[in-house]
Amino acid sequence: MAMGKSYKIWHKINGQGPYSVLLEQRNRDEALLFESLVIAGLGPAEVDVVKKLYTKLSDAYGCLGVLLVNTGEGPLQYLVMVTGCVSVGKMGESEVFRINQTSFIPLKGPQTLEEERVTELRKLFNSGTFYFLWSSGEDPIDATLCTQKLQQNCGTDNRFFWNRLLHLPLQHYGIDCSHWLLRITCGSVEIRTVYAGHRQFKAAILSRLSCERAGTRFNVRGVNDEGHVANFVETEQLIYGDQGDVSSFLQTRGSVPLFWEQPGVQVGSHKVRFSRGPEASAPALERHLQLMQQRYHDTAIVNLLGLNMVGAKEGEASLSQLFQSDQKRYCETMPHIMFDYHQECKGGNLQNLAKLKQSLQPIFERHSFFLLKNQQVVSQQKGVIRTNCLDCLDRTNCVQTFIGLEILALQLDALEPQTKPQTWTRFEEVFRAMWVNNGNEISKIYAGTGAIQGGSKIMDGARSAARTIQNNLLDSSKQEAFDLLIHGGTGNEFIFDLARSLLPPHWSVLPADILHGLCSRYAEFTQPLPIRVAVGTYNVNGGHHFRSVVYKDSTLADWLLDSPHQDSAAASEEEGWRSADIYAVGFEEIVDLNASNIMAASSENAKAWATELQKVLSRDRPFALLTYVQLVGVCLYVFIRPELAPYVRDVATDSVKTGLGGATGNKGGVAVRFVLRNTSLCFVCSHFAAGQSQWAERNADYTEITRRICFPHGRKVEQHDFVFWCGDFNYRIDLDRDEVKEYVSLREWSSLLQYDQLKIQQAQGNTFVNYVEGEISFPPTYKYDLFSDDYDTSEKCRAPAWTDRVLFRKRRDHGQNPGRIAYYGRAELKQSDHRPVMAFIDIEILATRIEKTRSVLEDVVGRLGPSDATVVVQLLGDLERDDDQTSWADDEMILTSMLSRVNQAAGDVLLIRFAHEGLLLTFRNGTAALAAVALSPIQVNHLRLGIKLKTTDWPAAVARDFLLAAANTVPLFTPEGSVIPLENRTVDEDIRVLAQLANQIQTNDGLFKPAPSIQTGSSRSPMMPRPPPPNSLALQQQQQAKEWNAANSAPPPVEPPPPAPPIQAPPQVSRPLPPVPARNASQTSLPPPGPPAVQMRQALPPNGVVTAPQTQPAVNIMRAPPPIPARNLPPVPPRTIK
Repeated sequence: MAMGKSYKIWHKINGQGPYSVLLEQRNRDEALLFESLVIAGLGPAEVDVVKKLYTKLSDAYGCLGVLLVNTGEGPLQYLVMVTGCVSVGKMGESEVFRINQTSFIPLKGPQTLEEERVTELRKLFNSGTFYFLWSSGEDPIDATLCTQKLQQNCGTDNRFFWNRLLHLPLQHYGIDCSHWLLRITCGSVEIRTVYAGHRQFKAAILSRLSCERAGTRFNVRGVNDEGHVANFVETEQLIYGDQGDVSSFLQTRGSVPLFWEQPGVQVGSHKVRFSRGPEASAPALERHLQLMQQRYHDTAIVNLLGLNMVGAKEGEASLSQLFQSDQKRYCETMPHIMFDYHQECKGGNLQNLAKLKQSLQPIFERHSFFLLKNQQVVSQQKGVIRTNCLDCLDRTNCVQTFIGLEILALQLDALEPQTKPQTWTRFEEVFRAMWVNNGNEISKIYAGTGAIQGGSKIMDGARSAARTIQNNLLDSSKQEAFDLLIHGGTGNEFIFDLARSLLPPHWSVLPADILHGLCSRYAEFTQPLPIRVAVGTYNVNGGHHFRSVVYKDSTLADWLLDSPHQDSAAASEEEGWRSADIYAVGFEEIVDLNASNIMAASSENAKAWATELQKVLSRDRPFALLTYVQLVGVCLYVFIRPELAPYVRDVATDSVKTGLGGATGNKGGVAVRFVLRNTSLCFVCSHFAAGQSQWAERNADYTEITRRICFPHGRKVEQHDFVFWCGDFNYRIDLDRDEVKEYVSLREWSSLLQYDQLKIQQAQGNTFVNYVEGEISFPPTYKYDLFSDDYDTSEKCRAPAWTDRVLFRKRRDHGQNPGRIAYYGRAELKQSDHRPVMAFIDIEILATRIEKTRSVLEDVVGRLGPSDATVVVQLLGDLERDDDQTSWADDEMILTSMLSRVNQAAGDVLLIRFAHEGLLLTFRNGTAALAAVALSPIQVNHLRLGIKLKTTDWPAAVARDFLLAAANTVPLFTPEGSVIPLENRTVDEDIRVLAQLANQIQTNDGLFKPAPSIQTGSSRSPMMPRPPPPNSLALQQQQQAKEWNAANSAPPPVEPPPPAPPIQAPPQVSRPLPPVPARNASQTSLPPPGPPAVQMRQALPPNGVVTAPQTQPAVNIMRAPPPIPARNLPPVPPRTIK
């Protein structure tokens, strides 16, 4: 049977009620209802009744899931449908389809304005690079698995399951996604039919792009902290015989697993910049090599980068050499073959690839290939070849084609011994053409154009020019589409950013209320660790004067290392001085601020300072360069102790220009952020506007830098746990020069600071709000004559001022150490007109203990209730077996009274449905459902009604979330005696804990009993206060109190952000109660509750869900809840809300 548009979408537009969408599928009697952010499965009887209220919207070939996007006005949901696709070919009984058109149906209503990133995601889906498999009979082949793994009955590989986050909303409501949603992969599929005599073969090349680090060419490079690389593609070369035989050979490609990038406009050049130092890159490189060994067993590297250290390829050669040297250090047994493709195959001379064959021949023999013949596995592939160039596109395409054709001869000989020469020629032609198309498709995803093959100079030139335009001007919006699909639409929300810092990576897909509950109790599962941070700033007046010619005995060590020892007061206060763990060193005017440098600043001085700083800092103990960032004359370096490198992640940099209204970088700020263990740190260095009276411009510079600095996932400066800000702020002293010098001579610092512009503006709340500065007990640092102790004697005679400062702030403080300044002073380096300033600050960072996190997870999941937020209301008493449990609801007065009481205790009811066993009420969240159950039994007039949860094993749903987010790749080849990788053992332990909790709740008839020994680790309650249910008396009293305080009190002072803000509830909709229609008496009953079973696994099960019983009744009709009767509330006495 041919595939057709088997999905029908209906919608209901009702001015008095919420917008509603109904999804039907051919050959299925059930339907899915989407209304008020609720997803419900409808039985056949209710579909017949409800469908009459809907009008047809469109048809579709398949459904990809529900996209959730959070906006400033609340959450938006889109139902993503496949409305156009073409068949590529068949693989066995499964047919492969390429998606070329999709439809995004807003579930809030057709009038919803579509966000730009949603539009970009639609373009990405419609680009022809996503595929799905379909079968008219049995389940289709899993496109995420290679043929060898299919024989092992492995589950879906999440690396190549691109729309998994779109499955989550349906999964939360207990919908079996395998019956309703497609699973798509991104990459390329080429299938051809080849005839050899009387036999027919299927030839195929399948490329699967990993979503672990997906993106576009200049936005995503190298490796991330988890060891995943950009443009990682698994390519499979397949031959299917007409008698069920099959042969498969697997290759991989991926970016160089170091932290590197190509900044600025790239026009044919290869300017490579290392975004982290070699020592800081080592842990990620080691993780990547370990992953390759775990997932593919035996890996051989073919490195095609250039080796010429002179000219335009210098950066490429440096990258290649560092990759080779570091790989040998951490995985010496892994073969690493260097082959300078441009040098060896210059002018299209591919004959020299024979040199590469000589090196690869032993690897071919050791790895072999997969062969299934006569339903028996004859051989297995025992390893892969990992090929890389700079982009992993053009050169990699050519070499992978060469390797594939070499193995093709072996595959044909194994399938069809004594293959005729003409048969081999026919296969070679077909596969060569498919390899070319495969290279073009992969190139389109990553670079936006087809591959540069070297065959036509005109075509290659056109594609090169198109790449330049695409990569530099258009790829940022495409990258947003990738991020939206892979990370979801909640990336810039406070609670999700906090969860990324505190919790394991696969926990980030949990619902917002669970994340909120976990993060609010971080003190229970984190351990504070002391860290000393040294922050320095120095305006070097346009040069790289490491040492004064006049004062030869003064070095940078006097400032960076020895300044506390040279201060007698500091030395007496702290015995046994402890050196810093982190150094952040900021410079201003690192280059001369002339016109040429402002337009295109040189990086030579920055590189020279990096080398010198590392040498100086490593005098007593080694330090490693984490990263640095430069904006014209402003440059910030971060160094760490090498033993901290494995615990550093999410490093990012940004810069903001503020000169000439933001047009030039002679003034501005640079920032570096990263997470150390589980605490986020941000370092900022800035150079503000100059001038004695320009304090307002300096305030504006601070505000602009704070507002415009933006790190990945929308992180802002003040969203970090600690912010350290240094620089030449240029704030002056509001006294004339002679008065200032008089105070300086008397060392009256406290009196002089009363006129300090920074202190004045900070006290007025105009700048650096909530930042802390150490006690200033040193002379002003500006402005000196060069190589002199005399303040400015030039014609301008500028007044001395503390222009060079270091401040810091802590985001939250719940009984923790807010930070202590161990030393704050200056050094006497005289090669500039400024004196450098140094601050040593003691802080505590948090380290998450995973075993403690699981115990908190149990308690939070149990307290928050089921994600479907649905209860069943039943009539209590002796009833006949066939009595309708909802007949009492025909009395509108009784129904209204019951809903009013439930609404008062638990908040709004979003959806009402009827089943033979009872009335189904769906609330906003699981906590509201638990509140409703607590009312049971409820007396309404002469009736006693019982309320129970529809789903009593809700921890199983959380386990299914983990399965979708976890790294679950099964090894390609597993030698005897191998153990399960650590990443899988960690997830399995999480699932075991949730399965145990599900059993406990099921045993207690759906009630969670918290452990009596729960310790919060502070005076706070176990859960952060949540907002009261909507329409509750408490909420109305709070609102009245807020209105009174707003009218009768001053605005509260600005406070640091709390640990997590309350989650925004969906907008309330008032709906009248319609009359109860007639109900079908032949409704199915609720299945009896059984023991929950959460499957332990090494990979996602083939159907994509964890086997756990769900109590899902067949329901008949939906209708809105009644309005709450008006009540006279007692007046709230005036009081101050603290």
